[in-house]
Amino acid sequence: MDIRPNHTVYINNINDKVKKEELKRSLYALFSQFGQIVDIVAMKTMKMRGQAFVVFKELTAATNALRQLQGFPFYNKPMRIQYAKTDSEVIAKVKGTYGDKEKKKEKKKKAQELAANVPKKPAAGLAAPMLSPVVQVPDNPPNYILFLSNLPEETNEMMLSMLFNQFPGFKEVRLVPGKHDIAFVEFEGETQAGVAKDALQGFRITATCAMKITYAKK
Repeated sequence: MDIRPNHTVYINNINDKVKKEELKRSLYALFSQFGQIVDIVAMKTMKMRGQAFVVFKELTAATNALRQLQGFPFYNKPMRIQYAKTDSEVIAKVKGTYGDKEKKKEKKKKAQELAANVPKKPAAGLAAPMLSPVVQVPDNPPNYILFLSNLPEETNEMMLSMLFNQFPGFKEVRLVPGKHDIAFVEFEGETQAGVAKDALQGFRITATCAMKITYAKK
């Protein structure tokens, strides 16, 4: 790849039938599991149809998203992802202080690299995506069906499917007609449901709604 890595990833081959606002929300739900997103640019002009830019705060997040979501079936079309050709022009335009931000980022990156060298206690089970601190939620006995609550109004089946189908054993998402804030997710077994539950507990589909996940009542 001749384009050097940067904070912005460029996505094309997106289904151009999807409305702009829904597209941005779905991209956010899918890409934010890799790290903090600064901006998402998706325009519906003829020249820009089927394309989008996702700007990450951290370079490593952009790299991980590019590797793991390459060819991901997004609205039934495989996404093509690469680094944007110009260096996070969205950040430069929005902030107008790109040089200063880069210096601060370098300092922060060095500090993080030093911190990363400190031995850590081994984490139990699977490493969860970068999320807010895990919310302690009262729970039912283990079940292969998960119950989701505190979902934002704009949640749809596609968004939840994209979040949960990265986990082994995922079967389906079931929304509850007339109730936008709850849903059920079915897995093949209790153990697989438990892995997804722990990894996505507290995941924010939007900035204000941290998803609560419990086992469904048997």
